[in-house]
Amino acid sequence: MVKKKIKRSLRISRYVIYKETLVDYKEHFWSFVGAFVGIGLIAYFQSHWLTKEENIFLIGSFGASSVLLYGAIQSPLAQPRNLIVGHLISAFIGVSIYKLLPDIIWVTAPLAVALSIVAMQMTKSLHPPGGATALIAVIGTEKIKALGYFYIISPVLTGTLILFVVALVFNNITKQRHYPADKKLREIFWKWR
Repeated sequence: MVKKKIKRSLRISRYVIYKETLVDYKEHFWSFVGAFVGIGLIAYFQSHWLTKEENIFLIGSFGASSVLLYGAIQSPLAQPRNLIVGHLISAFIGVSIYKLLPDIIWVTAPLAVALSIVAMQMTKSLHPPGGATALIAVIGTEKIKALGYFYIISPVLTGTLILFVVALVFNNITKQRHYPADKKLREIFWKWR
């Protein structure tokens, strides 16, 4: 009996380890293309459409969102609700904390991140890059801090919407990739398809 359990566990372990380490070049290609286009569009808008004084459109947390959106598209953390709501809640919390306690970074930085995590958990919109979005609102450059609550709209909302639209396109090009994971939600987005 114990021998059977051990053999079964080894078989399952080999399958999981093997399955997780398979190299799928098509998957890597589409992950690359999606991330390149998503971040590229945001960077393009920042460098060509905004004046140098307003040049804040690309924030670091978008890089982490791209990893989830284009590299782990079936993850619950990469789904539209988590992406958009997670970033917006975190941005709101980060800006609010900065406005309440602007000069106490050893309190504001951890408080912004910790509160954003709890808020995302409570709203079922956990998106790990949201923690970075909250932190950027507190420790970012003077330009970011000067945005105040406008930070929520631009760069956060506009950037997440760009990443989301690109994810809808590039994560559904092949029959192997499906985004969002929820089939009903995907059908709503792709009725015309």
